[in-house]
Formats: sequence, C-alpha cells, structure tokens
Amino acid sequence: MTARPFMTSDGVKLALHERGQGHCHFIFQHGLCGAATQPAEVMPELDDIRLLTLECRGHGLSEAGKTEKFSIKQFADDVAEVIGEIGHPVILGGISMGAAISLRLAVTRPELIRALVVARPAWVTGHAPDNMKPNAFVGELLSNMSAKDAEEHFLNSAIARQLGAEAPDNLQSLKGFFHRAPQEVTAALLTRISADGPDIDRAQVKKIKAPTLVIGHEDDFIHPLSYAKDLAGLISHSELTIITSKTRDKVQYISDFQNALSQFLTKVCHAEASR
Repeated sequence: MTARPFMTSDGVKLALHERGQGHCHFIFQHGLCGAATQPAEVMPELDDIRLLTLECRGHGLSEAGKTEKFSIKQFADDVAEVIGEIGHPVILGGISMGAAISLRLAVTRPELIRALVVARPAWVTGHAPDNMKPNAFVGELLSNMSAKDAEEHFLNSAIARQLGAEAPDNLQSLKGFFHRAPQEVTAALLTRISADGPDIDRAQVKKIKAPTLVIGHEDDFIHPLSYAKDLAGLISHSELTIITSKTRDKVQYISDFQNALSQFLTKVCHAEASR
C-alpha cells in the first residue's frame, strides 16, 4: 500500500493508505493501536477493488492531535471526510475498533455507505463493555508507570493469566502495547477508547439497510463471537461468517478472512456494476 497525507477539517494530518485502481472503493479500518498493515494482511487481491485505510489519530503514520479528542465518534467523522473526498458511497468496514467506526457511520451517515463489513466486533452498541477491560487495564498501567514496570505488573495479573489460558492471541497483542511509542498516546488511546462506544442503540442498528458481512471467531475474549452473532441477528441484510481463530491457526485465519471478503466484495461490486 502507498500512503499519502490527509488533512482533517481541524488540521490534524493523517495517513491515508491505498492499494489498487478498481472502480469499487473499500475503506477498511484497523483496530485499536493497530495500523494499515492489519486490514491489508487479510485483504485479498481483487482487480476491481480500490482498498483504502485511514490510520486514525495516534495510529501508524498519523498525527495524534489533541488526545482528548480520541473517540470512536471522532475517528468516524475523519473517515466520513475521506468518503466526502471520494465523492460517492463506498463499501465500509473494519476490524474491532474499525468495526465500531463503520457501524456508527452505517447508522448516522447511511448515505455514505453501499455495503458494510463488521469484522471481529469488540462493541455492539454500549460503552465500556466488559471485554474491553484488559485494554483499559493496560492503559491505566501505562498512564501511571514506566513501560517496563507496567508490563511486569500486567504479566503478574489475574487478567493476563486468564487471557493466557483462554485467548493467547489477545494476550500477545496486549503485550505489544508496552513497547508502542509514544507511551502517553498509547495510554490515552487505550483508556479513552476502551471506555467509549459507537454511541448508537440497537433500534438504530436494526434499521441498517446496507448489505452486511459480519465476521467472527472463537477463542477471543476481546472480540467475543457472541457480539458478531448479535449484530448479525440485528442487521436484516447481513450474513455471518465464522472463521478459524488466530489462536488455533493464523495462516488459516488469514485464508478464511480473505475468502470471506473476496466472496462478499465480489458480490457487492458485481451487483453495482450490473445496475
């Protein structure tokens, strides 16, 4: 993917990554403390798809701006500005936090979206769900200790032991946060976003009309499969695909993810082209 700067309306310079020259635009957003490499890893090579990922404030190559502005709403507003630049509705999707961003825009700005991908959701509609407590705990530690001391405290905690037994992939991701710079930005992201939510309700989700792919898997504390099933049940024009978890087989996880996206995106883009 190639990156170019994208300036927000309030003057924060973000990185917009692009791949492909297709007529069908797919904006695919990363998760909390992730980067454009995360969605790129699971995105299949499709000739008619132009893939875009906006690295959110404080992520990847993007500036942080004011940390008090970190929120799912703000990140969603930034993505909406990118869609405004494109000038027509897009396929919008995301992983984890990216899924929450996409879900919010599907509710609040449906005119921007022709189809929706909700992958490994960490929220349904509520704020500060229990599954985000490990992220919040790491953010609190990083806010009050050196990264080295914070990591040691975390690894000796009951939360780390639980994740090690139930969701090793989640544990590995959390361990990486202690080595992410700058520390104060990582701490702010983890504390603020873990306490946040898409700020929508279930009745609004039920009104989503866009064709939707929901992706989930087992062995994941932070992205419960029950959330994927719940959202697939709420959204009338949705299909649920359960893929292999990263904990069991990462290579198969990537292959399953790519296959699910390939089938859905091809169907959506061909349907548009035939109109």
